[in-house]
Parts: sequence; C-alpha cells; structure tokens
Amino acid sequence: MENQFTERQKDAQLVRKIVLLVSLVMLLFLMIAVGGSYLYIKSALKPVDPKDKKVIEVSIPIGSSVSEIAAILEKKGIIKDATIFRYYVKFKNHADFQAGEYKLNRAMTLEEIIAALKTGKVVKETKLTITIPEGKQLAQIATIIAQKTDYKEEEFMTKINDKSYIKQLIQKYPSILSEEIFNKNIRYPLEGYLFPATYSFTEEKPSMEAIIEAMLDKTEEVLAKYEVEMGEMEFTPHKLLTMASLIEEEATEKTDREKISSVFYNRLRVGMPLQTDPTVLYALGKHKDRVYYKDLKVNSPYNTYIHPGLPPGPIANAGEMSIQAALKPAETDYMYFLATPTGEVIFTKTLEEHNREKAKYIGKQ
Repeated sequence: MENQFTERQKDAQLVRKIVLLVSLVMLLFLMIAVGGSYLYIKSALKPVDPKDKKVIEVSIPIGSSVSEIAAILEKKGIIKDATIFRYYVKFKNHADFQAGEYKLNRAMTLEEIIAALKTGKVVKETKLTITIPEGKQLAQIATIIAQKTDYKEEEFMTKINDKSYIKQLIQKYPSILSEEIFNKNIRYPLEGYLFPATYSFTEEKPSMEAIIEAMLDKTEEVLAKYEVEMGEMEFTPHKLLTMASLIEEEATEKTDREKISSVFYNRLRVGMPLQTDPTVLYALGKHKDRVYYKDLKVNSPYNTYIHPGLPPGPIANAGEMSIQAALKPAETDYMYFLATPTGEVIFTKTLEEHNREKAKYIGKQ
C-alpha cells in the first residue's frame, strides 16, 4: 500500500511539472505575440521614413471613407499600415476629412497627416482634359495640344526645344532628365519623355509649362516604380525610354511586347543591327505605310539599319507595357519578327525562316 501511495505521489508531481512547463511555454508564446504586436503597432504609428521629405501628391476623392483614405495613403507609402491608421483615427475621434489634392511626405507623423487631410484644398472641377495616346511623337503631341488649347503647334515645339527651359527641367527632374538629352544627334531633347496618359486641368487655360510638366510628373512617377529593375540592367532613364519606344512603335494590339523586346536584345547581344523600320521612318520624318529598300539607306543616326545599337534617343512616347517589356524581355532564341496584315506577329529564329514568312505575307499587302 505504501509503495502504491508513493508512486501516486510521484505521478502527481510529474503531472504538476508537465502542466507548469506547458503553462510557462504558453505564457512565453503569449508574451512574444503580445510583444511582437506591440512593437509592430508602435512602429506603424511612427513616420514611414523620418528623413524622406520628398513630396508625394495624394488625391482623396469626394465621399471617401476613412477606410478608403487609409488604403490610398498606404498604397502611396505615406503610412505603414492602413488598419492601424484606421483604428488610430477612431481612437482619437478624428473626423471631417476633406476631399482634395494633397502634398504629403513619408516623414510626416500620423497627426500631421490627419491635420493636412482636414485643411487641404477641395477638388476643383476639371476644366480641360488632354489625352495623349501611346506611341505619339512630339510633333503629334504638339498637334493634340493645339487642338485642345489656344497654343499653336509652333509655339509648343519652340517651347520644348528651348535649351534654357530644358536646363530648368533637368534641375527640376534630375531622376529622369540628364545631359544625355543634349546629345548632338538627338532631334528633340524631350522626345519620349512626355508620358502617354489623360491629363486633367482645373484651369481652362493652363500655362504651357503646366501642361509639359504634368506629363513629366507622370513619367517620373511611372519610372520610379522600376528603379530596382533599371539598376539591375544598368539602364539610365534615357536608355530605357529609347528601348521602350522601339518596342512601342513595333507593337500592335495583338503583339507580345516581351517577345519583340527579346528579339532586340538578342540582336544587340550578337552585334547585329536592330534593323527596325520605325527608326527609318523617324529618320525620314514622315509616316509611310511601307518602308522600301531605298528608304533603308537614309543617312541618319536614327537609322538602325546602318548604325548598330540603340538610336540616340526615343522615337516616340512609350506606354507602361512597353517599358515593362524593355525591362523584362522574354527568354527566346528569336532573331526576327514580322507583322502580318491582320496584326499578328510571326517570330522566327533564322533569316531563311524570316524571308519565307516575309514572301508569304508581303504579297498579301
């Protein structure tokens, strides 16, 4: 009997030790979870980057809820966590946020952001809208501007080729503009830099500078998203926009831009001229439905049939899909491509294959 009692005591002690150990482990995990949550919340309540005071434009639409505002701020990188911001606003009982266009930065505290959102300018009615399609050249953009405003095409072209004004722009947009655009072989310094998009203005007659700089703002915003990829490929904005413009001009609605991009890179890798017709048309300074063999001899630094490598600069304004394709070409062995009358693009690996397809489809044009 005494032995049984001793055994039961030992079992009870063991059970108590196990229960205590499990409780301690659970308590430890709980403390870690609580501590981690506390540190995360504490971090989320601080500025995203106290040293980054670069202005970020944020648009808050009319009727936006706190949740929608929080999502916009998180997407723009102004706050770290939309949920934390939402609960902070509720806990502090903040309200009366206004719709408007705001200039914020990542160094702002939550209270500074909230204060700004209560005092910003109300969104004004759009008085002028200008749409610049993808693939347009500066001369064509000048025509669009002239059709939508009182400015003449000649005025616009004079402005965007004014060297003193362009120098000011280089200082204002150092992340995208550099002395590269003053290369003696470049026809127009800002060719390819006016991003294709729809621009809204609250003035009926915005200044020419306001129109031009709205487009450069958009280019800067888009390229900022690809800084890492540009660094990996050792691309300057100028080189990227030049390659992207070639892809844009060769692309059709049905085209796989990444494959076109791969052809260009494959040719560059083996030292083969890019031989892309849009550069010939740009060199000629006119649009033609078909490029003839005599056109390929035009003496211009833009002619990629007689000059290896990329042309001196962009030949048109590329859209974001073409920019992405320039940064992430497909992995192929293709060296040639041919657009058919229906918009399809046929990719081939050898000149023999290319000529066979060319003979087949050129006869149908």
